Amino acid sequence: MLTHKIGRNDPCWCGSGLKYKKCHQVFDDKIKAFAREGHIVPDHSLIKTPEDVEGIKKSAKINIACLDAVAEKIKEGMSTEDINTIVHETTIKMGGIPAPLNYEGFPKSVCTSLNDEVCHGIPDKDIILRDGDIINVDCSTIYNGYFSDSSRMFMIGNVKEEDKKLVEVAHECVEIGVKYVKPWTFLGDMGSKVNEHAKKHGYSIVREIGGHGCGLEFHEDPFVSYVTEPGTEMLMVPGMVFTIEPMVNMGTHEFFTDEDNGWTVYTEDGKNSAQWEVQVLVTEDGAEILTY
Repeated sequence: MLTHKIGRNDPCWCGSGLKYKKCHQVFDDKIKAFAREGHIVPDHSLIKTPEDVEGIKKSAKINIACLDAVAEKIKEGMSTEDINTIVHETTIKMGGIPAPLNYEGFPKSVCTSLNDEVCHGIPDKDIILRDGDIINVDCSTIYNGYFSDSSRMFMIGNVKEEDKKLVEVAHECVEIGVKYVKPWTFLGDMGSKVNEHAKKHGYSIVREIGGHGCGLEFHEDPFVSYVTEPGTEMLMVPGMVFTIEPMVNMGTHEFFTDEDNGWTVYTEDGKNSAQWEVQVLVTEDGAEILTY
């Protein structure tokens, strides 16, 4: 539901300085119509202002630079702690803060998830990249209070063809997700297309972990699932910012969390998993990719 009533001649809630009737009244009325039909709709707290978007984009520049730096240096024989150092130093040098560091007790500045690790892998000096590994590097950044988030897959040395295909299809899933971010349609419309593509290749998508709103906080509403039906989940409207990050498993979608560290998520069957992540802004005619 929308947060509060505003008079037609009151200043618009978005901070534009315009009267409500000249700014967001038609927009709000359109959302209310979907709500009356029983759909889940965003409230004003999920609509980013132009000022917010500008702040998120500045954070995103650091976020992208971190993964670019990793891409330049990642190689066989380096440790995942080396990756953590690259991300931490790049973030600090550019004036940012690594969002994962000390987040709910997470001990490092980035997540590094190898092979059958689905997500939230903890960098360690004793975890060495080997020929044939696939690894997800998930980077999250704070700059001037604004959050950005993205991840990339890296293939180390001579990777098996079946793992290359998994990485490629996971990337295609994100591309399809971005394609189906359209204002005044539903997250379920987008998610169902992503799931359809993964299933076509014999893969599964993790159900309980997905994308999320991001920008003013690390994790905001909505939860972004990729195993949902068309016409379901939250209505997408211009100004929403969220991540698209399906976790694509070679085998079962089921997983478990490491009991010792409380973070690292593994596939239940030990088969590999791949994930790419972008952060998108819903625009008037589609999506703008903010991080990659």
